[in-house]
Formats: sequence, C-alpha cells, structure tokens
Amino acid sequence: MDDRLYRIRHSLAHVLAQAVKKFYPQAQLGFGPPTEDGFYYDFDLGEAALPATQLKKIERQMKKIIAQNQSFTHFEGDYEQALARLAHEPYKQEQVTALKEEGTTVFSFYENEHFLDLCAGPHVAKTSELPADAFKLDRIAGAYWRGDEQRRMLTRIYGLAFNSAAELQDFLAQRTRAEQFDHKKLGRELEIFTFDPQVGRGLPLWLPNGTVIRDALEDYAKEIEFRHGYQRVTTPHIAKDELYLRSKHLPAYRESMFPPLRTAEGNETFFLKPMNCPHHHLIFAFRKRSYRELPLRLAEFGTCYRYEQSGELSGLLRVRCLTIHDAHIYLRLSQLQEEFTNIIAMHRELYQTLQLEKFRVRLSTADVSKKDKYLGDQETWVQAQQLLREACRACQLDYFEGPGEAAFYGPKVDFQFKNLMGREETFSTIQLDFLSPLNFNLTFSNEQDKEETPLVIHRAPLSSHERLISHLLEHCGGALPLWCAPVQVMIVPVAASFQDYAQTLRQRLRAKMLRVELDSSNNSFAKKIKMAALRKIPVQLIVGAHEVEAHTVTIRRHGVRAQQSLPQDEAVQLLVEEHAARRRVQPAS
Repeated sequence: MDDRLYRIRHSLAHVLAQAVKKFYPQAQLGFGPPTEDGFYYDFDLGEAALPATQLKKIERQMKKIIAQNQSFTHFEGDYEQALARLAHEPYKQEQVTALKEEGTTVFSFYENEHFLDLCAGPHVAKTSELPADAFKLDRIAGAYWRGDEQRRMLTRIYGLAFNSAAELQDFLAQRTRAEQFDHKKLGRELEIFTFDPQVGRGLPLWLPNGTVIRDALEDYAKEIEFRHGYQRVTTPHIAKDELYLRSKHLPAYRESMFPPLRTAEGNETFFLKPMNCPHHHLIFAFRKRSYRELPLRLAEFGTCYRYEQSGELSGLLRVRCLTIHDAHIYLRLSQLQEEFTNIIAMHRELYQTLQLEKFRVRLSTADVSKKDKYLGDQETWVQAQQLLREACRACQLDYFEGPGEAAFYGPKVDFQFKNLMGREETFSTIQLDFLSPLNFNLTFSNEQDKEETPLVIHRAPLSSHERLISHLLEHCGGALPLWCAPVQVMIVPVAASFQDYAQTLRQRLRAKMLRVELDSSNNSFAKKIKMAALRKIPVQLIVGAHEVEAHTVTIRRHGVRAQQSLPQDEAVQLLVEEHAARRRVQPAS
C-alpha cells in the first residue's frame, strides 16, 4: 500500500468515527485502522442497534465532512493529559494505559471540527483530499475488544477505499466473481464439506464427495513421494505435555494449542497434536541411525489441531482441525543442496499437474529486533538463512525476503499464491531446522562411527487438505478435473428404453475403477443434462437410439460445447487413460 492510499484509508476511518458520533453520541470508540482494501472502526453502541440500512446515512454524513474541507490537527500529550482528553472513552483510556506499560511516554492525537481521536497517524492535511467517489461503507460485523472472546463484542463497520472510483468499481466486480466461486458456497452446493455447531466451529465434516477429493489428492502425493524415496509413518492425535515442552511448542506456540486434556488419575497431561514434527523426531530417534540411511524422509498426512481465534476462522482456509501433507527429512549439511533441489522438483511437478503455477516465493527470515520470538543463537540463524538463499539461487527461484516471517525454530521458503481477490496467502512451506535435532538429541553415526547431529527439513508442498481444496475449488470454480472429481462420469440415457445399454456401460466403467453414476430419474433429457452440469461432473456420456445401434457413446464435457462420438470400447479406454494421466485442472472461465 503506497503512502498516499494509507493516509486516505486511515483518514476515512477517522471520518467514519466522526460520522457515527453524530448519530450515536453515546458510542464509545475502539480501534480504527486502515486495511488491505479499505478501513474499519469498532464501536460500543451500548444497547443501540445498527441496522445495515443505516450505513448509507453514515456514508452521506462522511461525504458532507469531506466537502467541508476540515483540517486534521496533530498534537501530543503525556499520560495524564491523554487520560483527561479521553475521559469519556474507556476503550481509548485502556489503550493509553497499555501503551504506557509498553514504554510509551508521549501520546499522539488528531482533531478536526471538535472530533478528537487517539491516533498515531498519518492523515491527509484536509478532508477535501479524500476521494468522495472512491470509498464505500461495506458491511457491519461483530468484533471482540482486542480480539479477546472474554471481552465485550463491539460493532465493527468496514469500508472500502481506493485512489479512484474506477479502482473501487474494479474491486467490486472482482469481489462479485470471488463470491460466485467462494469455496464455502461451492462446498455447500457440491456437497463437499459442512460445519455443524454440535461438532464445533472450525471443525469440518467431510461429506462423501469431499472425501473422494481428499483421497485422490492423497493417492497422487503418495505416488510422488514413493518415487522420491519417502517412507510413510503414522502418529497419534495426542501426546503428553513433556513432548511439546521438549519441542518448544508449549512455550512458543501455546496460544494456538487446544486446552490440555488430563487422565482420570490426574497425573498426566495431554495435548491435541498441533504439529507432526515432534512425533517424527521420536521415530528417527527410536534406534541408532547410520549415515548410510540419510537423507531419511518420513512422510505423513497427519491430522493436527490448532485453536484458531473465532474471528480468524474462515471456511476451510482457517480451521481448527487440518490434515497436513507433511514430511521431515533428516540429512547432513553436505546433502542440503541436492535435497532442496529434489523438493523443489516435487513442488513443481505437483503444481504443474494442478495448474497452480502462478506463485511467488518468499524467503522468510528472522526479525533481528525481536530476538525473543526465535530460538537458538544468532550465528546459527545467520548460517541457516544463508544456506536457504544459496539453495534458492541454485534452483533458480525468483524469491523475495520477508523479515519476521520465519518459524520460531528456523527460516523457511514460502510459496505465496493469490486468491480470487488478488490477496496473497502462504500456501506451502519448506523449513530449515537446526534446533529440533539438538532439542531431541538426534544423532547418526558417521564414517568413523562417531555421533553427528543431522539437520531437519520440514516440507508440505500440498499444504493441508483443507487449504488445498479451498484453493482448488475457487481456482476451478468447482469444476475439478476428471481424476479427482467426486463423480467422474454421468451416463444420461435419452429415454428409459436405453437403460439396459446404459447400465452395461456403467458396469464396464466401474470395473475400471471409475466413479460413475447413471441418471435413471424420470426427469426430461434436458433437465438431466442441466443437473449434471450444475454438479460440475466432468464427463456426460449420452446414449440414445443411434448409440445403441452403433455401439457407441456421445461424450459431452463440462463447459465444452463440442461433443464427441466414439465406439464404446474407445470411449472407455479414453476415460481410463485420462484418469491415469491426471490431466490438468482447467480454471473457471
């Protein structure tokens, strides 16, 4: 976000609060920052309701303020002055006290037309600099004060803001398309997954269709891992607290873990597994290892549990139960370059098959100003980060660096994909870890029969089932390729008299392990075609009088106008080969 747009969005948040105060003088102010596509402000309105219809009225008041060319005046004060100026704003006073405890001694304020706000800025100089036709109040949501579920729920008003009216309209059009192909919407319509309050928020229930997709993706990944020399392992869903103390997850990751579980006797404490890596380290350590075994590659589609905050949950993208395409590679430093090259080759093969080839690579490093966030000594971090830089260059990866984005135990390479709104998200990672082998006393015997410490690479090219499937559904508009579609083929007889021929064809395809359905309903032929299209089934096989007589089938593909007529034997062989070849995903048009 450029500086001008930041100032516009920040100033509009200020003007929003000013406008709300006109209609709700009793409103108490929370936070009001700029965001990636606009701004928001949190309000405690007491018992007052804020219907969505009120947004237009507030928006008109904001435009009046803009037209009045009000000046933003900046001034500062000490702690006592700040509290006094905010005498009727308890949330702002709490914020001042929190800042004081963090070491702040001078507090920043902005004021225009008797409206005062605690704010670090910056703002535009005058409200007339704000583009009145390039912003829009968007929606109302609830937000816990400071993101704490134990605190009061505030009313959050979101706004959109851009440099020009054209940019705003482009964003709205893009969002309309994103809503059409939103994975949550597609997940319901195509019966892929669901959530139920009796199970809990962020805990998806995979329906039969979704389970087919998961299994197909997992089978594909297992085949590639087999070719790359991985061995599969399986680990429990829970472990004792001592394991996560040893791995440093409890001290470093505790806020993202579920509350502890205790045995009936009360003398042992267990946690739901947040990561697979500690379990894999114990598998490596269960017996003495030789240098001849390295690199040792342990892979698992491991289910983990993370207590994401309620406000962060979002369909399959942010969940509390996820199955990760995980692996941990134990190797010598001298093997790092070759192994990293092999991992990148695996990523490229997977992404090419799924047609997920538009991504950026981020080298996530430590923020040296926040030493308490990372474990280990600085020298080790410097060495690990340099090794990853060299590995990225050797693989001809065009990467950029992201200071402060490293894991607590080591730097990582992140594959960044854009969603339908153009926002970049971390999809998968390759992490370099010097610390876990020390925490778990992992060693192997070298050529002189002396103990050496390996290093560990964590990698998850397909991320988790949840994140991958959410991305694929949106990328394809729900029209998955034949090899991983829940129903691959729908046989559509033109009339009931052709059911026997259709049934024989269905049996032949099922014998080839293809997922086939036969539409034997009383619907009209046109409606059968439409229903298959709505379900986004990749292939429809149409059989009528001509097909029965010539022993052929007519192939109709989802989203393709042209049809193809083939002898039945050729059609069966074509579909079997297409399934085995795992043709590429076609993006939604």
